Amino acid sequence: MAARRKANRILAAVLIPLALLTLAGMAALWPSGSKEGISLANPYSAAAGVTFDTGTIQNVVTESCMQGSQQGSSQQGSGQQGSGQQQPHQQGSECTFAFTEPDKGGSPVKVVINPDVASSHGVKPGDQIRYLNLSNAQGASGSQGSPAYIFVDFVRTLPIVLLAVLYAVVVIAVARWRGLRALVGLVGAYFVLASFMLPGLVEGKPPLLLALVGSIVIMIGVLYFAHGFSARTSTALLGTIFGLGITALLAAWATDAANLAGVGSHDAATLVNTSANISISGVILCGLIISGLGVLNDVTITQASAVWELYELAPASSARKLFTSAMRIGRDHIASTVYTIAFAYAGAALPILIIVMLYDRPLMDTLTSAELSEEVIRTLVGSIGLVLAIPVTTLIAVLVVKATRIEATGAAPAGSAATGAGHDDGHVHSDDIADTGALAAAALEERSRRAAVEPPADTVTRRGRRADRG
Repeated sequence: MAARRKANRILAAVLIPLALLTLAGMAALWPSGSKEGISLANPYSAAAGVTFDTGTIQNVVTESCMQGSQQGSSQQGSGQQGSGQQQPHQQGSECTFAFTEPDKGGSPVKVVINPDVASSHGVKPGDQIRYLNLSNAQGASGSQGSPAYIFVDFVRTLPIVLLAVLYAVVVIAVARWRGLRALVGLVGAYFVLASFMLPGLVEGKPPLLLALVGSIVIMIGVLYFAHGFSARTSTALLGTIFGLGITALLAAWATDAANLAGVGSHDAATLVNTSANISISGVILCGLIISGLGVLNDVTITQASAVWELYELAPASSARKLFTSAMRIGRDHIASTVYTIAFAYAGAALPILIIVMLYDRPLMDTLTSAELSEEVIRTLVGSIGLVLAIPVTTLIAVLVVKATRIEATGAAPAGSAATGAGHDDGHVHSDDIADTGALAAAALEERSRRAAVEPPADTVTRRGRRADRG
């Protein structure tokens, strides 16, 4: 306990001022919440008399667009400005219609399905959909040859809720209370993102400071809430903050040097026309920093834990040998996480990758194009910050555990030396873990023999079990 308190004091001397500075920055950058000067047309708003209804598809038919649109054609009006607006079809063309039973009750209605949905995914009986109801629109203009019910989107509430519940059950079942705390921490992280970072970007706050302050606050909350207040958690937090700093500096440079302006993105064009305060380059910069949070947190907490476990197995090891052994684990982690980042971004950008591939352009032109350059830079920036965070986290962890001066008791030094000599490569082996309980019991017996006191059997057993779990 004394050693733990000493380690925590060392880390607190660094982390407490940093946390206070971060909270002060968060208070200074906190957005006002005002949406003055923002002009954004909501695609889900509708004219008077037009509603968004939900229902379950009973039957799907394909017939002439003109024939299918006769039902309710006299009930069209200005409400067609909604997100599901359809253009008049040419005579003789075929359309897909879904007879849908409204959730609010009543007779089935004939909903026209968007051509892109009908050709790519399609609809089938039993699907729940959301559709635009123009039947009660004010200012109906008689027969316009347009349908009264227009498909908008699928209702995905049930499958998403089921997946979320399954995910929570699996996490809690495997990680128990720590998994539950991690889920609660995730909710807190999204609160910081939604209430601080996103409104700050809308109001034109400095994107670099906004992303850095918000990310540090998220990491402080998530790490301590999920893993508890301990020296190894504080060590992982220091390594994470270092990685965030490197990522932020590289992202700021790359955004300017590579002229990342969101050109060609429909969402970016929408934001540009929404408010003069929103900087697309700033949004991209903030996204580059946020995107690496999860993997960065993963590698730092794992590396800190590896140092502690190695030290507890061989407390007589020198700082140099402990660092070398932990870095062997870290190098394996680096290799796997680099693949993780690259494939995660590639999976998210598959539609863009397919389109660019069909252009049949040279590889270098493809990777540096407006469509892919942001993803490439995000991968490189995040990977550099992640790779550099591993040796820094390892070094901090080694310094902390050695500063505590935890020494082996009784026969433990000899056992530790034997362990180091038997496994000179620095890796943690299964034999080490299996022998830990026996070493702990032997050390206790030796100390008791010297004091001429017979060790209680239950004490030895408890020590052995605790060491085995370690």
